[in-house]
Amino acid sequence: MPATIADEIRFAASRFREAGLPSPERDARWLMAACMGIPRERLTLHLQDPVSNDVELFYPHYIRDRLNRIPVSRILGEREFWGRVFKVTEDTLDPRPETESLVEPALSAPYRDVLDLGTGTGCILITLLAERPGARGVGTDISEKAVLVAGENAARHGVADRLILPLSDWYDDVGGRYDLIVSNPPYIAASEIAALEPEVREHDPEIALTDGADGLTAYRRIAAGALDHLSPCGRLLVEIGHSQGKAVADMFRAVGLENVEIRKDMDDRDRVVLGYAPEA
Repeated sequence: MPATIADEIRFAASRFREAGLPSPERDARWLMAACMGIPRERLTLHLQDPVSNDVELFYPHYIRDRLNRIPVSRILGEREFWGRVFKVTEDTLDPRPETESLVEPALSAPYRDVLDLGTGTGCILITLLAERPGARGVGTDISEKAVLVAGENAARHGVADRLILPLSDWYDDVGGRYDLIVSNPPYIAASEIAALEPEVREHDPEIALTDGADGLTAYRRIAAGALDHLSPCGRLLVEIGHSQGKAVADMFRAVGLENVEIRKDMDDRDRVVLGYAPEA
């Protein structure tokens, strides 16, 4: 009897499981769906199909890459975030589910003008604009290649006419004031890099992971310039590492931000710090 799609998925999942990968079945299914060129949610309809020539040719390469600890998103060149698919390259941070914990509170109040500091793929800013058709945004990055990727993602999701993507080191080349400032900056301390999973350490740009110091450098810059760029009662939200909540919240309060809060992620870890500019 010829091998079926289900047979191939089971084989891949068993290899991934033996290698200690964290999501063997999911990875095997997602890679197969990509190999077949079908949406992931339709894969179940094809499990008993015989293996095609394309699957026979390409699926073993996907399996090999995953066993070499290349993330699925890097193999496929894309990542789903807040229900949308974003292009990912070696020049951008791989968007992760934890960052959706930043988007959720950002969407909880109105905004018209958004600034995203260190935009990378643009997933945060593009999501915020796509969810609020009247909003406009600015997304900065110091990487020209990352900005180009963000531009492609903006066009893919129909918001390219509502954002600009300047090259800027945090606020250096940014003018105006914003109802909402967001950022997922490099927050991993240099001393913690070696302990990261290979999928992160070897495939995300180092400049997007760490400041090369204590992991708090970016927050100092972001907090210091916040009141010069926020509208009255505007909000600043940043993603943080799980142990950085108090330190970043203290920075926010020290520069005059009010009603500072620490929000948790889906795993009940500190993930977002939020603060408000004073009224005019």
